[in-house]
Amino acid sequence: MKQKPIFITGIGTGIGKTITSAVLVEKLQADYWKPIQSGDLDYSDTDKVRELVSNKRSVFHPEAYRLTQPFSPHKSAKLDNIRISLESIQIPVTDNRLIIEGAGGLLVPLNDQDLMIDLIQKFDAEVILVSQNYLGSINHTLMSVEILKSRGLNISKLVINGIENSSTEEIIVMHTNLEVIHIPDFNYLTQKAISEFTGTLTI
Repeated sequence: MKQKPIFITGIGTGIGKTITSAVLVEKLQADYWKPIQSGDLDYSDTDKVRELVSNKRSVFHPEAYRLTQPFSPHKSAKLDNIRISLESIQIPVTDNRLIIEGAGGLLVPLNDQDLMIDLIQKFDAEVILVSQNYLGSINHTLMSVEILKSRGLNISKLVINGIENSSTEEIIVMHTNLEVIHIPDFNYLTQKAISEFTGTLTI
């Protein structure tokens, strides 16, 4: 039976979805796909993950939408005079496990009607939720978990990216019962650092 794709989402923007994607792509030798890239087209998240992955099996699939402006997808699309259509975003054909990286958090709008979580639901994907420890992250993490559960989506793991905080993580685990994976603050984020870390990682 073919495995479900893994959708990497987060409790917000800039909390480590791309680093998490690189780690999982390398560990699983999986394919990578970011359906919507908003801004940074000269050095996209696909470029970043490709640069950090050393295995030769992974395939990096082209984005469905490459938006020129670094805003929420719905705003970037309007500025580019296009409308993001959920129906037009088709999952790449591959026999390999697929890592899908979302843009922003769960309720980021894609257009006037659809949200990022609707894309996750369309793909019937397994979800890995990425969090960081900061003031307010307990609330943001627990809300994200509740939203995913309300849609009947399977959260397989919680990733804590960066500095660990036991008091924060213990209360999150108590309320969610999720398995936690820690991704450290890398001194130098390089292909070698990712490879060495994934060699010690159990998934």
